[in-house]
Amino acid sequence: MKKSSCELVLQFLPNVFEFADLRLTCIGNCGVNVFLSFTAIMLNIATILAIRKTPSLPNTLKTLLLSLALSDVGVGLLGRPFYAALLVKWFQQNNPGCIIYMVFIFIGSVFSWASFLGVVAISFDRFFAIHFHLRYQELVTHKRVVAVVISIWLLSVFCPGIVFWILPDIHSRIIVTFGVIGLFLTTVAYIRIYVAVQLHKNQIHALQIQEEAGNGEMTNFARIIKSAVGTLYVYVVFLSCYLPYFIILAVYKINGPSIELKRCFLYSWTVMCLNSSLNPVIYCWKMRHIRHAIMDMLRNRSWLGNRALH
Repeated sequence: MKKSSCELVLQFLPNVFEFADLRLTCIGNCGVNVFLSFTAIMLNIATILAIRKTPSLPNTLKTLLLSLALSDVGVGLLGRPFYAALLVKWFQQNNPGCIIYMVFIFIGSVFSWASFLGVVAISFDRFFAIHFHLRYQELVTHKRVVAVVISIWLLSVFCPGIVFWILPDIHSRIIVTFGVIGLFLTTVAYIRIYVAVQLHKNQIHALQIQEEAGNGEMTNFARIIKSAVGTLYVYVVFLSCYLPYFIILAVYKINGPSIELKRCFLYSWTVMCLNSSLNPVIYCWKMRHIRHAIMDMLRNRSWLGNRALH
């Protein structure tokens, strides 16, 4: 392992002389991360089961949502407990060592990249569904989406993994380039979706008032727009949770390290984890069919529990 790769990680983390100043930060973040780890695992597992039981969702969108939910489960199952363990070590003023730090960064980055690329893929899926809705099934086939999902996970492993083999400056440029391109394309896609939603709002409103021949097509298009709006919230929450992290990185590059900046950096990792717990809430709030599937699961479980008691 290259020493420079290790230094790339350690420059953002507290050193042994700063542990005492960050004790309260470690305690607060540790408690929140343990809670968020539990919610991310349970809520996303429930979401995965609900998505699988929602036949009204297109198989293409269902596959992308399942991949995104799986990455969020990974965050709660591996990323957050690992981070909480590091916080405990720092609270005890113990330095876990370079290898542990590198493994933590790798695991966390894999699932973060999978979430990021999953959101990008979903934005393009909804873009094609709205702008090419008559040819959507021809253009976006299930086999192509499966190939995209496999590519997402391979790329999510590749991008963090190259830090072990190349210089930190080159790695940073690659990561920043992928991130900027992804954010730009996703933003453009959702702007186009928003414009389309506004253009067709009157048509959807007319559909609710009148019943004419051909309304089936309009009903299907209205459903596509609603799913696009739901995934838009996923993108907005993702951006809100990850933006503080990137802002702190930029400030760090400009001003250099400081104890306050490292404190903010630790909090930014916790905020990123919040995204994995919020995504299932958005699914339930904005996607009616998934919400109904989850409610049916809860009712069935409650019924089975009452039956077992009797």
